[in-house]
Amino acid sequence: MANAGEPIREMGLGRPPNEDVQYCSRCCMPETSEGTIFDDMGICRACQSSEQKMHIDWAERQKGLGRVLEHYKSISGNNYDCLVPISGGKDSAFQLHLLTKVYGMKPLACTFSHSWFTETGKYNLWNILEKVDADHIMFTPNRTLVNRIARNSLQVIGDSCWHCHAGVGAFPLQVAVKFQIPLVVWGESVAEAGNKASYDDQVTFDENYYREISMKADADKMITDDISRRDLYPFQFPTKEELETVGVRGIFLGDYIFWDGERQVEFLKEEYGWREDDVEGTYKGYKSVECRMSGVHDYAKYVKRGFGRTTDHASQDVRAGLLTREEAFELIRELDGKRPDELDYYLEITGYTEEEFENILKAKRTGKAKDLV
Repeated sequence: MANAGEPIREMGLGRPPNEDVQYCSRCCMPETSEGTIFDDMGICRACQSSEQKMHIDWAERQKGLGRVLEHYKSISGNNYDCLVPISGGKDSAFQLHLLTKVYGMKPLACTFSHSWFTETGKYNLWNILEKVDADHIMFTPNRTLVNRIARNSLQVIGDSCWHCHAGVGAFPLQVAVKFQIPLVVWGESVAEAGNKASYDDQVTFDENYYREISMKADADKMITDDISRRDLYPFQFPTKEELETVGVRGIFLGDYIFWDGERQVEFLKEEYGWREDDVEGTYKGYKSVECRMSGVHDYAKYVKRGFGRTTDHASQDVRAGLLTREEAFELIRELDGKRPDELDYYLEITGYTEEEFENILKAKRTGKAKDLV
């Protein structure tokens, strides 16, 4: 145990896990993170965004949200005011609360089932739907198709979860077109925790976002001898003409209101009985608590890029002042490379050996990640 006041650095604690990789000088994000850009001071874009967040006039932005929602409510007639993609996770549960209880919207909640729900996730989804009295539509792809896609997903994008990346983006938009609901409301801003955008960018959920950030590979690339184009219909983005006919627009609530995941979780637990649970690959019990395979997804990222979900969460906590950078690196060393128990299930449904799993991911390394041991 350290003596009181003894500097962590002098004890050799809190060091970055890989000395050959550049890390953000403020948080713990490595240069192997997709889309990472460091400024002249070595600060990553996610940290730059968190600084921007402190200087935004959120009261004015929230007024803008009110105007957007009132506009779509005024033109909805007897239809739904908006569509809300929902998994039952913390973000989508809060979205549904905010839209129904605060803004008085009548949304249609829409779930693309990844088929990997935890018991806690099932409870959280049905619990929030019942307590806010929202109509709900859900699509579940068949189990053998999910298994086949999960196998090919590793080869195509270096991740186990293409069907989820693609489905949660495409299917709600298919529903928006079929039900003629022009407004689709998502949760946290793209700038909130990653390196793909800043708060100055005001990203909208359009075809470019869907293809480049969400699905990561076109459905055609997933076709194999046992996966047909017909099988992949639920994962297809509606045509530009279909979207324009309905006037579909996607917005992120986190671009309009100050997004605070920690406070929102505490609110949901107190107000709705929303539940946390153990989540593989991290020390937090709320992010992706609805999915049993989140640990495999994050472990795949660790093998491919040298960091996992703990780095993501610890970096967020450093930006929020909840952890020191040294404390964060200690958690990262302890948890990031830990093999998830659910990897056994993934190997079972895909037929891969563990050696094949790791070799496929290592072959996907790019840039500085190629130097990882």
